[in-house]
Amino acid sequence: MGYRVAVVGATGNVGREMLNILEEVDFPVDKMHAIASRKSIGVEVGWKSGTVACEDIEQFDFSKVDLVLMSAGGTISKAWSEKIGRAGPIVIDNSSAWRMDPQVPLVVPEVNPDAVNSIPKNIIANPNCSTAQLVVALKPLHDAVPIKRVVVSTYQSVSGAGKEGMDELWDQTKGIFVLGPKEPKKFPKQIAFNVIPFIGEYGDDGYTDEEAKMWNETHKIIDPSIKLTVTCVRVPVMVGHSEAVNIEFTGAMDEDEARDILREAPGIVVVDRRDETGYITPKEAQGEFPVYVSRIRNDKTVDHGINLWVVADNLRKGAALNAVQIAELLHERGLLKQKALA
Repeated sequence: MGYRVAVVGATGNVGREMLNILEEVDFPVDKMHAIASRKSIGVEVGWKSGTVACEDIEQFDFSKVDLVLMSAGGTISKAWSEKIGRAGPIVIDNSSAWRMDPQVPLVVPEVNPDAVNSIPKNIIANPNCSTAQLVVALKPLHDAVPIKRVVVSTYQSVSGAGKEGMDELWDQTKGIFVLGPKEPKKFPKQIAFNVIPFIGEYGDDGYTDEEAKMWNETHKIIDPSIKLTVTCVRVPVMVGHSEAVNIEFTGAMDEDEARDILREAPGIVVVDRRDETGYITPKEAQGEFPVYVSRIRNDKTVDHGINLWVVADNLRKGAALNAVQIAELLHERGLLKQKALA
């Protein structure tokens, strides 16, 4: 017997990817509900060999489902997730709304699976897309030799800003060659043939909230003692986030040991040949499940340091896949309650 599942935000990029991945991994679903705003009532989204019609979040009875995958943004999640949790199902939320709530576990299954053993509000949070791939790479190394400090520069694709971001890159690229340049709307400056060292909103310290998410979430998921500094950059790539990661350890760690550790770690594929194609790019990671690690090398400027290149599909491991993996973890541990189908 499978579960009754609702995907909230089913018409968005991540919502559709959640549906695709639930099907790919053959998650046990007896009944699927696609939930969206009133303007999307009746819109058909793909599910298995057919489609399901979107239902209105305002009218839907969440007490009749076992699991809710929420990908409708922080405002909707703040308004709905607690109410849904009180109705019975477990909510796996993809927004930033609940990540730092001390009563809400923030989970990457390869990193901190035991966090799902206590779910006081029936809400589990997905981390930021860039955090998810980072902690998958950091955790096995930190377990071997505690990490002292990490410096990260991200190269984040436009899909991290949703369909509007993808459309803007496409339209600007066409415009430059064919129709004349278009003014930016979603991003503060032109994204086509450019990079933008600004994602989110500035804080008083000059860092953006996107950058703060990464260190706050890493501290909650792995260890608050890790010093982490970040610069987040938007790049003209449709799908796939990349990160240049510099790690300083408290004790001995070199590139050979790091490579061996990462090769054995869950959720990671190491592609690290020292030739001109011996690394992974966002294009190659698109549509794939793993976090890829390349360019593993010693940092000669410190006693115990290495550099990594970390790449993942942000719509998958950074969002939809991680949510589905949490659902699989709940299923494996018997933490999902099944309601009988009417």
